[in-house]
Amino acid sequence: MLTRELQQSMGTAVDEAVRHRHEFVTLEHLLFALLEDPAAQEVLVNCGADLEELSRALAEYFEKSLEKVPEGAKAMPELTSTFQSTISYAVLQAEGSGQSAVDGGNILASMYQAEQSYAVYLLLQQGVKRIDILNYLSHGISKLDYVGEPMPQGDDEDDEDFLVNPAERKKPLESFTVELVAKAAAGEIDPIVGRMAEIERTIQVLCRRKKNNPLYVGEPGVGKTALAEGLALKISEGNVPDVLIGAKVFALDMGAVLAGTRYRGDFEQRFKAIIHDIKQEENAILFIDEIHTIVGAGAVSGGSMDASNILKPALAAGDLRCIGSTTHAEYKAAFDRDRALARRFQRIDIGEPTIDETYLILQGLKKFYEKHHEVRYGDDALRSASELAGKYINDRFLPDKAIDVIDEVGASIKLMPASRRPKRVSVQMVENTIARMAKIPPKTVVANEKERLKSLREDIKKSIFGQDEAIDRIVDAIQISRAGLGAATKPIGSFLFSGPTGVGKTEVAKQLAEILGVEFMRYDMSEYAEPHTVSRLIGAPPGYVGFDQGGLLTEAIMRTPHAVLVLDEIEKAHPN
Repeated sequence: MLTRELQQSMGTAVDEAVRHRHEFVTLEHLLFALLEDPAAQEVLVNCGADLEELSRALAEYFEKSLEKVPEGAKAMPELTSTFQSTISYAVLQAEGSGQSAVDGGNILASMYQAEQSYAVYLLLQQGVKRIDILNYLSHGISKLDYVGEPMPQGDDEDDEDFLVNPAERKKPLESFTVELVAKAAAGEIDPIVGRMAEIERTIQVLCRRKKNNPLYVGEPGVGKTALAEGLALKISEGNVPDVLIGAKVFALDMGAVLAGTRYRGDFEQRFKAIIHDIKQEENAILFIDEIHTIVGAGAVSGGSMDASNILKPALAAGDLRCIGSTTHAEYKAAFDRDRALARRFQRIDIGEPTIDETYLILQGLKKFYEKHHEVRYGDDALRSASELAGKYINDRFLPDKAIDVIDEVGASIKLMPASRRPKRVSVQMVENTIARMAKIPPKTVVANEKERLKSLREDIKKSIFGQDEAIDRIVDAIQISRAGLGAATKPIGSFLFSGPTGVGKTEVAKQLAEILGVEFMRYDMSEYAEPHTVSRLIGAPPGYVGFDQGGLLTEAIMRTPHAVLVLDEIEKAHPN
């Protein structure tokens, strides 16, 4: 479907051909008519065209270069094949890219299929390339914004699916970033609890003249992104030094920047446009979450120009203030290899909060979860969530896993019938939720396990007979460890069961796992009698096939860290 303005422009092109007594309606007539089309005007002006000069050149072309039919001839001029193919091409590309209508801007981009036409010659003479039109149609990048600077370039080959409606065109910052200070002012960001030292250090780095770029380094879930949001909250409240009053924090969506960048140059032009617009904004700060993703992003095979190298000059000059966040592992993989990038940032290590700090964080956030889930969280439930999440969920970090626990509890209450929904979250609900998240039996997760440990000796002896001395020594070791006298980084107990076949060595371990309510894992070590089989158990060493896959034993312990592990017939295993 053609827009009404484009239909009028096509009619004007025919009228122009009739007025000049031309035998055919050409692409030049269409370009002349598009000079009055609002959408085409917008595109041409932003691509650097001089509309008056174009109009004058086309009028001269009509008078001097096109043959005229004799006066009195009443035959209507015919549409040239180039004219028709340009319209058809624009329609096909619009349908392929999901547009509802074709406007003058789409026609201008399609004209370049007729490379030998005088219309394209005039556009190129004025410096209007097809990539310029596509840049404006797809990303809103205007050549007027790059006066005195080289405009980001890219390959325009087969880029027709970027032809979008004018209403959908946005500035790069609108398309690829989120302004956090505005979100904070609108109440869309949760408050940050604690972390005052880290925020003060961030503000101190931002106030520097050069290399004013903080980099948060910490494990996933410790609150790196929340720190950037907390800074935005402080800026919105005006609780910052004068140099940061009125600052804007733009959070970059790297996924959106990379989306659709199929050809060489697409990513670079987007990223350069973002950096250019950030530099034009007064007192702006760019926040890149998972900043290690910029290393190698947009690079082509054999090339070194990626997003990090585009960013370096602006960071070094102090023209751009950037906050990044990454994990220790990714920092080592990306920044340790690129020392030039690392020296432009000031590293701020973000540690995992303690149980008590996590409890305070939950206290500060509970009102938001109470409002969302329509329940009340008691202090005992929040304390249990902090302690038990830290104790039983070992593959994640505080405070993220504790926040997930209280959110999960609230969500599970919503699943209940309205008549049975409790108004207050209990400790037992927290325990059951953590048991489900940690994949362990509910009876394992209790805030007070004194009673269970007190009766452990008698419970095992009810199932295992004739091994009282061995059971006493096992229970003593467990009780000593659970009393806090054992090392937190070591197993609760490591035992070597020795005895003839059939006396109950494996059965003791099974009953212990069942009573404690944990997983029972058994490995027959007779299968690991050869030296090379150790890699099956603990994984291959670095540089060997399967290094990234882990071993049977290590992966099982990672999945279920709360378990009784039995290495059966260990004397048959290879000494390695």
